[in-house]
Amino acid sequence: MFFEDEDNFDGEDSRLVKSTKGEYDIEENVLRPKTLEAYVGQAKVKDNLKVYMNAAKMRGEVLEHVLLYGAPGLGKTTLAHIIANEMGGQLKLTSAPAIERSGDLAAILTNLNDGDVLFIDEIHRLNHSVEEILYSAMEDYALDIIVGKGPSARNIRFSLKKFTLIGATTRAGMIANPLRDRFGIICRLEMYTPGELKSIVSRSAKTLGIEIDVGAADEISRRSRGTPRIANRLLKRVRDFSTMNNSPIITVADAKFALSKMEIDELGLDEVDRALLRVMAEKFDGRPVGLETIAATINEDAGTIEDVYEPYLLQLGFIARTPRGRMLLRGGYEHIGFKMSVKQKEQLSLFEKPEE
Repeated sequence: MFFEDEDNFDGEDSRLVKSTKGEYDIEENVLRPKTLEAYVGQAKVKDNLKVYMNAAKMRGEVLEHVLLYGAPGLGKTTLAHIIANEMGGQLKLTSAPAIERSGDLAAILTNLNDGDVLFIDEIHRLNHSVEEILYSAMEDYALDIIVGKGPSARNIRFSLKKFTLIGATTRAGMIANPLRDRFGIICRLEMYTPGELKSIVSRSAKTLGIEIDVGAADEISRRSRGTPRIANRLLKRVRDFSTMNNSPIITVADAKFALSKMEIDELGLDEVDRALLRVMAEKFDGRPVGLETIAATINEDAGTIEDVYEPYLLQLGFIARTPRGRMLLRGGYEHIGFKMSVKQKEQLSLFEKPEE
């Protein structure tokens, strides 16, 4: 790694990294639980992390580096907060797209203290030169750099404080193998059940000082696509409608009215989800169709469809990924009230027929 001026990485760039101390806790961290006990869901991940953290504390060591992967909004950042809190370190947050140069990452690493936790979101988007710095930093807690160019270039090795790196990604398959192998702990986050989301909605309502009845919390949780972030967002939007209606408590009727105004149906599908299903049924007649074609047809980004909309539709069994493209399944037809043609039924029967 080359740096023309070693002062380029001396000091922490406030644009790149954000500490959890101060206003972050007040403004953005209100709904985040601070301990594993208060964290709802992900039972297997919680149980394992508890063992890893307690064992590290008993040995007087920092926690090994952690990779968290799963769909957006499942609590990866929240778990990073909890790990830092449980291990007694300070959490510093950044994202891979914000780290444009090797010197940016070097500035962050050299300003970490013993026991600090560095959280890098979207870690699969690190560029190659930045990623190479992490290899020695994660393995040896050292930073090897070359300062200057030509005959005057010199190698400098900086010792780093022992820290824990937490990487978060929605696309674990896009992380380079050398980087993935350096994570000692790898956790996959699953979609939440309606019961778990109901507990999250009730807890968030209490934290925000919102009165909500059990039926309304259940209504919101069932339409939250298995995602806590969506559940909390819907709760706050339902609160807005309830406030304008001068309701002292959010009732089932309030929740249903607000969610209908937001065009979110009983299964949590919004207008983009339904547009995607309608296009596959009507425009492409149920035939397998490519992701880019769908994205262009409904005027939506292909990456957004793949990361945000498809996982839930796949979980519901409304669509399938096939070698020839995305295919609409029987449940998808039924949800949009589309009557299948004879040809579509034949196509679907061929897909559903088990291999001999």
